[in-house]
Amino acid sequence: DTNKWNYEVNCAGGGNNEKQCYTADSANSYVADGMLNIVAKPAAEGAEKPYTSARITTRKKADFKYGRFEMRAKLPSGQGSWPAFWMMPTDSVYGGWPRSGEIDIMEHVGNNPNRIYGTLHHPNHSGGNADGGNILIQNAATEFHVYATEWSPTSINFYVDNQLYYTFANSASLPFNNNFFLIVNCAMGGNFGGAIDPNFTSSSFEVDYIRVFQ
Repeated sequence: DTNKWNYEVNCAGGGNNEKQCYTADSANSYVADGMLNIVAKPAAEGAEKPYTSARITTRKKADFKYGRFEMRAKLPSGQGSWPAFWMMPTDSVYGGWPRSGEIDIMEHVGNNPNRIYGTLHHPNHSGGNADGGNILIQNAATEFHVYATEWSPTSINFYVDNQLYYTFANSASLPFNNNFFLIVNCAMGGNFGGAIDPNFTSSSFEVDYIRVFQ
């Protein structure tokens, strides 16, 4: 729904040395049978990056301060795949990353199957030093699960299928008290995605729904 979502189109690599270009091409994102499919696949020979994928955001169309944010999805598989459902600040109130915060509701890496990460980046707690937790689940790439965050002025909690696996104490001194927008994407490789299987052909990140409750 282009009233709610934008395509990002770039080969910037997300600042994480990722190996994909994000496109608006239907080969990389489409809706079928009510499901959003974000497809990571090898790029054409001679392309700027070796893979293509999609990244969609609600930036400048919908942003949120506090609430429950959930996605029901089946995750892609394959070494090097890095799907994510996350939030960035609408305005860099406190300055550039990580000073204005980042909320990673769900990340998964194909090199470590079935382990789901929930992470918060903020000053002195970013990159490999971020605050977060993780949980090992079953069948992340073959079955749908619900990935959620409940965010309030006092806490940010992370869930899979309503099982709480990490809780963070929010406060007025932290950057998590301003408007954030939603992002859904599948990266390839990079600092967190890691080594890519040279025989990787394609894999789909299937999203049934994204819901926000406030």
